[in-house]
Amino acid sequence: MKLHTDFSPEALPNRMGLKSRIVTLGSCFADVIGSRLADHKLSVLNNPFGTVFNPVSIAKLVAMALAGNLPDENRYVERDGVWFHYDFHSSFWAFSRDELRPKLMSCLKATAEAIQKADFLLLTLGSAVVYRHIETGKVVANCHKMPGHLFEKYLYQIDHLRDDMARLLKTLHKVNPTLKIVLTVSPVRHTRDTLPLNSVSKSILRVIAHELTIWNNWVFYFPAYELMMDDLRDYRFYETDLIHPNAQAQDYIFEKFAESAFDSDLRAFIPEWAQIRKSLAHRPLYGETSPAHQAFLTKLLSQLETLSNRIDVSAELADVRGRLISQEKGEKEKGEGIFA
Repeated sequence: MKLHTDFSPEALPNRMGLKSRIVTLGSCFADVIGSRLADHKLSVLNNPFGTVFNPVSIAKLVAMALAGNLPDENRYVERDGVWFHYDFHSSFWAFSRDELRPKLMSCLKATAEAIQKADFLLLTLGSAVVYRHIETGKVVANCHKMPGHLFEKYLYQIDHLRDDMARLLKTLHKVNPTLKIVLTVSPVRHTRDTLPLNSVSKSILRVIAHELTIWNNWVFYFPAYELMMDDLRDYRFYETDLIHPNAQAQDYIFEKFAESAFDSDLRAFIPEWAQIRKSLAHRPLYGETSPAHQAFLTKLLSQLETLSNRIDVSAELADVRGRLISQEKGEKEKGEGIFA
């Protein structure tokens, strides 16, 4: 008896490899995938703008970055002595406008450089519901907990959203003709928009994502939303807020992503690196200086040195070498203590 819809996404025609350079942008689900890609030693710039739910703001930020434009001076806002910018996530803040500006400019520059060199851009769309700043008439990426009467909340019109996304892809393709884009619709439900409006919002995003993949042979869709809604159709796969996928669901969706998006070498590398990570996290029961643990670290060091030809493991090598030096120092001090 089958108790759930077993759904395996189609393989992407262009696969990610161990040397692929990746940028993730969009909702909090972009963070989830990006952090797991980084955990598997891929080169990732993970959601540099912070969580941005609506495609309007994503498109604006990317266009700003690639054009080398400065953040809009009229979009800075101060709350309780802290400064923010309406086009950026609240993780970008400072105690003055002049202090915040270079942080935003640095983020834009780093993002533009990464996109120009990237092989893949993973773009996660969260919601078609936007907040418009009434005074300026412009959509904001984040309200920064400013009073609600300053904003108008509404569902962005599908034709306008389609145009924004089409312009974004045209710009991306112009600056990096070899870039492959993987679109996803976030599986996180925006229940504060009400369930009916959330359904409409996700439907709009899904329709646009579908059309963009039809029109552009370098744009692909990964069905994270469908995996959550249909394959994992059970609240045991949600956090206690009943909105966000829990760790088990995130792992499951990432496994499906790996099956769909990774080439054979990268898929073979994943279990190998998982074992290395487990070894790196190991701490001995009987002290750092035991002969058995020294032998364990020596073997781990050899494994990392072998991997260094394929991936950047400089941080891991430094950690293990440091632990070996600490052991040797401890043994030396112990010997000196005996003959003192």
